[in-house]
Amino acid sequence: MKAILVGAVESTKIALKCLAASAKWDLAAVFTLPPDLSGRHSDFVDLAEEAARAGARIVRTANINSDAALQAIREMEPDYIFVIGWSQICGEQFRATASKGVVGYHPAPLPRLRGRAVIPWTILLDEPISASSLFLIDEGVDSGPLLGQRYFHLAPDETAATLYAKHMARLEEMLPMVLEDIASGSPTLSIQDERCATYAARRRPEDGLIDWAQPASAVWRCVRACGDPYPGAWTSYGDDRIVIESAVPIPLHHHAAALAGQIVERGERGFTVKCGDDQGLLVSRWRTAREKPLPNHAILGRPKAAA
Repeated sequence: MKAILVGAVESTKIALKCLAASAKWDLAAVFTLPPDLSGRHSDFVDLAEEAARAGARIVRTANINSDAALQAIREMEPDYIFVIGWSQICGEQFRATASKGVVGYHPAPLPRLRGRAVIPWTILLDEPISASSLFLIDEGVDSGPLLGQRYFHLAPDETAATLYAKHMARLEEMLPMVLEDIASGSPTLSIQDERCATYAARRRPEDGLIDWAQPASAVWRCVRACGDPYPGAWTSYGDDRIVIESAVPIPLHHHAAALAGQIVERGERGFTVKCGDDQGLLVSRWRTAREKPLPNHAILGRPKAAA
């Protein structure tokens, strides 16, 4: 089977290795972003060296649906195209360039959480279970027949980084068997149940703004959901943006006379901010452009008054 791989992140690298290791697959090319567009993905991976080791041509493109990309794919005549770690919708002309089908990957238990930014949304929604899904891409959004899924539980303190790692591990476990199944000529397919479908909307860095009026548990979810490899949950003090990298909710006993978003305690472990339910968030790791520490009793998250 001749394959082309499209992607630019860690999951693409895993797929590249699995395809290269399979005796039943010929990886003709890897279509990926040029380095100057790496900012499209916070988890961007340059695949040039891996592609060279696999004997696959590397093709840089900003738009997989462009005439140039489509022509290059047609000339290679792939049986299957694997789109794993690519943010653009696969257009009809693109899908038609693969004689047998286009395979996609989604870090969610399809048909639940189709769409964008599903790793942060999984934590923000306090989902207890997730799954990595491989499927055939059709004209819908993550709606094609399933080729394989691997389910797993989320820990109560799951972060974007730990959830991301779990998905990568499940993809690496699952993909070799799915490749064998596809190469057999009659892969096992499971139709998604549309009654169970839900959709996740796109998230931008600005959506990581912390609302200190929320309960401490909700603020903690925001911190965990938006962290590495994503831009981070953030708050502000004056003109400074402060990214909260690690925190944990704690009870407050002596700070009834304080505002939500106010720093009420300092210690060796960090500083504590009062949240909207009169509980606190102990911030142990953060980053900011400030050269000096935040002042005692600073109020976070409030915009600077207009002049």
